[in-house]
Amino acid sequence: MPYLIEILLFLAPFAAYGLWRRANPSTEPSTIMLVLSGLGAVLMIGGAIWYGMSRSLEHSRDYVPAQLERSDLAPSEAEPRR
Repeated sequence: MPYLIEILLFLAPFAAYGLWRRANPSTEPSTIMLVLSGLGAVLMIGGAIWYGMSRSLEHSRDYVPAQLERSDLAPSEAEPRR
């Protein structure tokens, strides 16, 4: 059931746009709106790539997950490869 809600929430903007286009068939999106939409998409993808690159570990390090030792939580860390 939760997946159905997620799918419906994803499809809702597309359905709203389709209804708007059906109600206003003679209007076309303006050039500035298309340019701004494209720029927004490029910035979004570029930001996601930048964030992924800035949060990644160095290739020479391994991730060590957090561990519970005698009711003490040892935080996760990156240690050099052996």
